[in-house]
This record gives sequence, C-alpha cells and structure tokens, in this order.
Amino acid sequence: MEIKELNEKDYFESMKLSMYAFQYKIPEDSIASRIEMLKHHRVIGVWEDDNLAAKLHIIPFHIYMNDQVWKMGGVAGVATYPEFRRNGYVKRLIMEALERMRKEEQIVSLLHPFDIGFYRKFGWEVFTENKKLLIEKKDLKFLEGQPGSIKRYQKDSHHPDIETVYAQSSKNYMGMLVRDLTWWKNSIYGDGQIAVYYDKSDDAKGYILFEVKDRKMDVQEFVALNKEARIGLWNFICQHDSMVDNVSILASNHELLPFILQQPKIKTEVTPYFMARIVDAEQCLQKYQFNDGNSKVFIHLEDEYAPWNNGSYLIANGELKVFKDKQGSNCVQPPQRGVRMDINSLTALVFGYKRPAELFELGLLKGLESEITALEKVFPLCKPFFYDFF
Repeated sequence: MEIKELNEKDYFESMKLSMYAFQYKIPEDSIASRIEMLKHHRVIGVWEDDNLAAKLHIIPFHIYMNDQVWKMGGVAGVATYPEFRRNGYVKRLIMEALERMRKEEQIVSLLHPFDIGFYRKFGWEVFTENKKLLIEKKDLKFLEGQPGSIKRYQKDSHHPDIETVYAQSSKNYMGMLVRDLTWWKNSIYGDGQIAVYYDKSDDAKGYILFEVKDRKMDVQEFVALNKEARIGLWNFICQHDSMVDNVSILASNHELLPFILQQPKIKTEVTPYFMARIVDAEQCLQKYQFNDGNSKVFIHLEDEYAPWNNGSYLIANGELKVFKDKQGSNCVQPPQRGVRMDINSLTALVFGYKRPAELFELGLLKGLESEITALEKVFPLCKPFFYDFF
C-alpha cells in the first residue's frame, strides 16, 4: 500500500472510481473538461499494486471570516472501491490531507458530509444550517416600503452586480465562499433566472437566483443587504402569484425575511449542511478577531488527527499566547485552570455555530463556570453560513 498524489495520467482512474462509488456516468464529451478541472485539485490516492484503491480531493478555496479572507482546503470526492473498504485507507488519506493542507497554509477545511458522524471522528464539525421557507400561494402578500426597482436577467452570463452584492453580504458571515469569476461561471450561472433589486440611486442591494417550473417557484439564493432590498425581492416573488401555487426559498438560518411577512407562520425546514475543521489552530486563533476586554482564559486543546494543534492557548486582552505540548511528554494530571475541549468544539466556537455555554451544557467543554463565562466574553457573536456545494 502506497499513498501518492495523482498526476494527469492518473485522472481517468480517479474519474472511474468516482463514477463507481457515486453511481453516475460522465458523458464522453465532458471528460476533457473534467480532466481540466482536476488540474486545479490536489488528488491523493492509496495505491495497491499500481491500482487506485481509494482517493481524496483537496480543492484550494478562500472563505470569508467576517471581513477577513482565509485560505481553505475543500475536501471532496472521498471514495474507496468496495473490495478495499474497512482497511483504514480513508483514515490514512484524511491524515495525509491534513498534513498537506497545513503546509499549504489552509487554516481551515470544509466538506459536505455523506455522514456527519463519520467526519466528526476526524475533527470536522457542523458549522452551518440551511433554512428552507415553504410558502403557499395564499401567503404571497405584498409589503410596503419599496422605492427602488427590480431588473430580471437570464442566469447564463456574467453579472457583476450580483457578484458585488454577494461579496458584500458574505462579509457579515463566517464561512462564506469567496467566489471568483471561474466559480461564478462554472458553478452558479446556468439555467434559470436572476432578479436584482436596485435602490433609487440605481445601486444593487439584493438579488435572488430562481426558477419557475410546474407552478412552483424555487429560489436557490436570497441575498438582501438591507430591509428595502428584502421587501423589494419579496414583492417580486409575490408578483408570481398567478403563475405558482408554492414558493420555496433557500436562505441563511439568520435571514430575517419571515419576521416581516404579513403571515410569518410558514413551514420552515432547518437542516445541518456543511462541516468545517480547523487545520492549524495556532494560525486560526492568531488571525481570529476576539473581543477586546479584560477577560482572559486558557484553552487546552486536544486533536487526535492533527497533533500539532495539541497544547494550551491563552486568550487575554484580545491577544493569543501559545504553549505547545512537548513531543513525547504525557501529563498525568489534567491542567487545573482553563477550559478543555477537542478540535470539533473549537471549530464550532470559531465559526459561531455554538456558544461556549451551550457546549459546556452538553459536556463538550470541561472547566469552571467562571472560565466558561470568560470564554463567552472573548468569543464574539458570529453568524455562520454557506450557500455553495463542492
């Protein structure tokens, strides 16, 4: 058994494994474009006698962490042929991937899990939820307060206005993908429609991506920078009341639209979506924007699969001091001061998915209540969200 990175001559073997494991077929006329796409991935594989047994893709991305931009390693395409399963190959690939992402200074990693429990074992944690609003025709009631106008476009070309609105909105969240033009063209634009809300100064302040089919309106993205845009986009949706029986809107779990509707009592589905993992805890906490103040607290971190993260981190006055575990040392007694946690819990805190008091209540943080209170003060309130898929 050998782990090595795939090169261009191996890409067809990678595609064959994906097609077998995920049960789909790549059309002949799409193979060349798939190979071109794989050139932008780092694909590592487990080889048995020169045969590809398992593989994992690392895709280089950037994400917004409020108004910062961090390097992120997207994990995708994890697959094993059935005859090689339960040999620990995926575990080996994940450990190798973490090492490589650290060397590439990808501070965090994101993935879409086939099984949340499986990836939790390796340090990834849920960091965001999607909210789907399911609205009946009878509840499409117009709202007042729309001085601007809507322009509608086909979703088949470059639209700088929505790209600007998306980037502005993303800076209010933790984890949103930084979409470059290639991503917009290959992953966002395509079939369907775009509606953009412009204020009286003709500045774009919101947009929706949507399709209308079989008397249903499916809104795949709902992004509003202010209340006016939120009302304008909602009123545009209401203009379809003669064409549709139902509307679904996929939005952030923090989206305020339902609160301002005439009938807020609408069916809502909230579903855990993407997972995140801190790859390099020291770099993460050095860059993180803690609340300034007089509170200080020790974090004692455990990370089974990225041991370079093991150690103690002192957060004081918005700054960080690091005390790494010495290799080979083994503390008989746990530390008397500070909050003990694993990498999953720290990830949930950093992205703002859970608060220290919540994790403490669940038994995932260990420490004194006074130290949990201090942790509450140093970690800012954040809103995590992720719209994309890879």
